[in-house]
Formats: sequence, C-alpha cells, structure tokens
Amino acid sequence: MRRRLLTGLAAAALGGLGLAVPASPPAAAATNGLSLKPAMGWSSWSFVRRTPTEAKIIAQADAMKNSGLTAHGFVYANLDDFWMKCDSNGPVVDGNGRWVVDSAKFPNGMKSLADHIHANGQKFGVYVTPGIPVNAVLKNTPIAGTSLHAKDIADTSKTEKNYNCKHMYYIDYSKPGAQEYVNSFANLFASWGADYLKIDGVGSFDIPDVKAWSQALRNSGRPINLALSNNLAIANATTWQQLANSWRTQGDVECYCGPGPHGSGFPLTDWKHVSGRFGSAAAWQKFGSQGGWNDLDSLQVGNGDTVGINADQRRSMMTLWAMAASPLILGTDVTKLAAVDLAMLNNTMVLGVDSDGVTARRVVNNGAQQVFAKKESSGAVVVALFNTGTSGNQTVSVSWSQVGLGSNTANVTDLWAQKSGGTVTGTFKVTLRPGETRLIRAVPA
Repeated sequence: MRRRLLTGLAAAALGGLGLAVPASPPAAAATNGLSLKPAMGWSSWSFVRRTPTEAKIIAQADAMKNSGLTAHGFVYANLDDFWMKCDSNGPVVDGNGRWVVDSAKFPNGMKSLADHIHANGQKFGVYVTPGIPVNAVLKNTPIAGTSLHAKDIADTSKTEKNYNCKHMYYIDYSKPGAQEYVNSFANLFASWGADYLKIDGVGSFDIPDVKAWSQALRNSGRPINLALSNNLAIANATTWQQLANSWRTQGDVECYCGPGPHGSGFPLTDWKHVSGRFGSAAAWQKFGSQGGWNDLDSLQVGNGDTVGINADQRRSMMTLWAMAASPLILGTDVTKLAAVDLAMLNNTMVLGVDSDGVTARRVVNNGAQQVFAKKESSGAVVVALFNTGTSGNQTVSVSWSQVGLGSNTANVTDLWAQKSGGTVTGTFKVTLRPGETRLIRAVPA
C-alpha cells in the first residue's frame, strides 16, 4: 500500500509540472520500498575528492538548499571516500572492528553532520567498501551481539579492493558471525542517521557481501538507499536488481586530468568519458525500473565550462542521464554554480524525464548520430537526438514509427527550451552542433 501511495504522489507531482505521467514500470526485485524514482543530490567525490571535511560537506549541502536545487529534488548530500582514519595497517577500527571517523576532518562526528543535513530537508549519504579491516583481525575485535571475533570470519588469504586505506580482508560468509558483523556496521551507519550507502569496489566476487549488506540495511530499522559502485558486470544485472537500488554501469566519469594531486581539481571530466556512456545506457536499458536504477555516475553540471565539457555537451550529458532514468548525483562545486548550469538543473521538464522512471531504448546508432526514445502511458513519447561528435554539424532524424508513436503526425514540445516545436508529420529532423542535443516530447496529433 505504501509503495502504491508514494507512486501516486510521484505521478501527481509530474502532473503538476504539466508532464504526461508514464505507465508505472514493473517493480524491481529490490523490495526495500526505496528509490521509487532515481535519487537526486550531490556527492563529494568529483570535486572535493580526497579531502572531505565537515565544513566542506556542510557548505555544499547548504548551497544545494539555498540555490533552490533541493526544492527541485536534489536532496542527497553524499560523503564519499576518505572520511575514515587510516594507519599503516589500513582503516583504524573501533571496539567492534568497524571503521573509525577521522576526527581531524569531522570533529563533531557523523551524527552531527547528518543532523545538519536533515535540518536542511536533505538526506545524508556515506561510503564503505566490502570486507573486514586487517586491524580488526590483528586486534581480533569482538563482533557486536555475539561471542565471536574478527578472526572467526576473516579470509586472510585474500584482500578486498579499498582505494584509500587498503588492507581489507575478505569475509568468509560460510562462517557464523559474518552476517552479524555486517549488521553491526549497518547499525553504526543507521545510528548516524545515514539515508544512503555507497558500497564501492564491488565485483561479481562480492555478491556475498552485497547480499549481506542488503540484508543488514533492512535489519537496521532505518530506510537506507543502497548504491553499488563501480563498473558492475552486466552478466550479474539481475542479481544487482534483487539486492540494490542502483548500480554503476561503467567506471568513473571523472577524467583525473586536473592540476592537483592525483588529477584533482578542474577539469572534472571530458567528453570522451561522457560520450562513452551512450553504449552502456543502451546495453543496460532493460534492467532499470522502479526501485533499482542504472547509474551512469556523477552528473558534471554546475560550474560552466570549467568542468571540462561545454554547455552543449553538458546539456547532452544531462539529457542522456535523464533518458536513462539514472540517478542525478552532482559532482560539481555547488557553492559556485554558473547561471547557465543552474538553469539546466532547474528545468522541471527535463527533470521530469528522469523521474518518470522509464529507461529509454536506443533507436538510432549511426556514429555521431544517436537517438533514444521512451514511451509514456498516454501514447506520447520522449525523444532525445544527439550529435556526439567533436567536429562538424550532423543532421539527425527519426521517424515517428521508429519511436512507436502510433501516429504519423505529432505535436512537439522542446523540453530544454520549454516551448512548442509545432506539428510534425512523418519524421522529426534537426541539425545539431558537435555535442548538441534536442530533447522533445511528441504527442499524437
């Protein structure tokens, strides 16, 4: 009943924007009742990168609220990697073998940070990787709520992927206490007030970990959106559907080509990293639905051309993400929003394309000419036409029959311009600059 009510509210919200309400997509197998539409918000990784602090996260969350983005649905303020304290043996652990917060970066602790974000009307996200810390095994810390210890569940023959502290052993889930250890970690995040958890470094070999975390979050008593990262195997797509609310379909969208340490700073991305998503959006299309979404990675819109792609390319990036019904998690510096980018992010018609929860299929794949389309329950279709090239104009066309319109004549609305595009018969055609897009909604005339 709760799922039906929330779905109805989402439909009413779309209707209030003057958008057609799509047919309800089939519920994904992830039945935690969360992420009925793709998550929207901000993450620290792209811009803040390896130096997160309490002050920086609060500044970004406040800017997201004060700019009006939160009112438009950007509600998640997600703290990514490098929040935990490390020593030469990896993550420092508490008395139950769980990561310890770096108090130099977060002097008031995570509960205080989450409280501030919640007071903004936002949601707080945090980050973890699979496994159990080497330090937990060295100290043989007890597992909360059991008589067992870290050595009872650790597989010390293998190390898990961890990008910051390193030194994480595999967990042997055939051993008693393994699920209870993950439960205690999830309970810690819940006690902070976490609303979103990104598990990074996930491979197909980590399916037991993802199962344990999925169950642990349910057991925690707090609704926590589960996001998997990165470059998940499409061969296991149905498994990710069953366990999580989103899954990264490729590696990082960041180019790591900035002037700072480890390629930090602007630019954050480049067109090569963005345009590579067209193929994965098409390949993963059938797996995204209500409750579980194909995640194309952080949306690099906000800081003008300094992010590494021009305005046409940024609109194309946001258009593709919206057509794919991908989470819209900003990676930019929200404290310094460019006016042209803020207008993009506040475009309710484009945001409605993302939140309708329908994943678009690719109907034209002709070099730089790309067309994606999704159909609504009213019989209208949303169509995105792209020139993904870096030089030369392209005339991109698509027939109404290709997109399944059901009519040879349509009334067209340009969703980026938020104005009528007139009545078009047979074929819609447009000439696009390099990197440019046209996003339309077509209603049978």
